[in-house]
Amino acid sequence: MSNLHRPSHTETIMTQVVQPNDTNPLGNLHGGRLMYWMDECSAISATKHSRAIVVTVSVDGVSFKNRIELGSFVTIKANVTRTFRTSMEVFIEVWSENIPKNTKIKCNEAYYTFVALDEHGTPIPVKEIHPETEYEQRLYDGAIRRRQVRLILGGKMKVEDAGELRSLFIKD
Repeated sequence: MSNLHRPSHTETIMTQVVQPNDTNPLGNLHGGRLMYWMDECSAISATKHSRAIVVTVSVDGVSFKNRIELGSFVTIKANVTRTFRTSMEVFIEVWSENIPKNTKIKCNEAYYTFVALDEHGTPIPVKEIHPETEYEQRLYDGAIRRRQVRLILGGKMKVEDAGELRSLFIKD
């Protein structure tokens, strides 16, 4: 058996039923409730990989593409896509299933970033993740660019230092 850490080892699937207390006045799932569920699912995925306490550092690209109605099943799938020194990127997909209408639609996707911590709250190193499939490799390869965008927008990196993004912003 291989000791390599794979994205498939971090897969977390969570299903919730939209209850009346989860909805807004229009009978649709509150966006904040969905984000709570997404954070919970992605944290479990990051914890599976790091075997440590994790905290959410950032959430990218959350968009609410389709409404989710009362009574729908919401399925959230999370996988670690890439690791850095102490952080992990987790990709989330959200599906809504309306049983009476026999419909299942993708409603949302996002990227979460987590940092692994020790019992004192100090960041700790995480093991590298090794993609197996072409799809996992694409997510892995894109993670460095997404990370650089996050760091630039957060003021923690200069554009000229973002090797993967440099050509998009600076003409040499």
